[in-house]
Amino acid sequence: MLDKFQPLSFLIQNHIHDGDQIAMEGFTHLIPFEAGHEIIRQGKKELTLIRMTPDLIYDQLIGMGLVKKVVFSWGGNPGVGSLHRLREAVEKGIPTPLEIEEHSHAAMACAYQAGASGLPFGVLRGYTGTDLAKENPEYIKGVTCPFTGEKLAAIKAIRPDVGIIHAQQADKKGNIKIWGITGVQKEVVYASKKVLVTVEEVVDELDTQNQGIVIPHWLVTGVALAPNGAQPSYAMGYYKRDNSFYKQWDEISRSQANFEEWMNVHVLSKSVNQIP
Repeated sequence: MLDKFQPLSFLIQNHIHDGDQIAMEGFTHLIPFEAGHEIIRQGKKELTLIRMTPDLIYDQLIGMGLVKKVVFSWGGNPGVGSLHRLREAVEKGIPTPLEIEEHSHAAMACAYQAGASGLPFGVLRGYTGTDLAKENPEYIKGVTCPFTGEKLAAIKAIRPDVGIIHAQQADKKGNIKIWGITGVQKEVVYASKKVLVTVEEVVDELDTQNQGIVIPHWLVTGVALAPNGAQPSYAMGYYKRDNSFYKQWDEISRSQANFEEWMNVHVLSKSVNQIP
């Protein structure tokens, strides 16, 4: 067994530190909920969370007072409404004040790609007609194309301290395979200084004949077996999205007291320590 395979609690304890920049990506699909829950159980603090579409797991991390800043391009409970813990943190500082850095989807993808390519920034036609550049002057600049003279937007590359994804399979060498909607998981893996992956199962050999993304083992810092690790989001080929829970979350998260009670019962009292 390779040292790359470890219990999730071990990976979080040894590779995530207070103050880190963490990107936990997944676009409606393969959202790494169990990894986020382990971060909550271990009480990692002062985190900067990065994600194109922060939803329930980021709401939970924020509500537990572990986050100082969120870098994102859209935040909400998909198909339901607001993230109440995020909203109260921004508007009222409950439970702790929250700084936000907002971009467009295209800009976030561009910034991840720049980080994955080892470049200091990405270039795009974007931000026209918005105040995002004015609100984020440290991260968004104007540039002039040296070939055409066109005015373009530049966004600072995203290079997370730790990138976390959930995937369907790993083989025993630590190669990872994802299929279905993939979002920017691949870009996050290449952009991050460390990469932690939770998987539904470990197989002897990956099926490379069917379409999918294969992430080579040498990019991966650690792998943890975490069946159902993306619930209540879904993992194609394993389980469906729990739409009812997304609706329930709207009520659970409306008050800090109710939220904390739910977290104590459903997250803080549990742990995942499986090893392939």
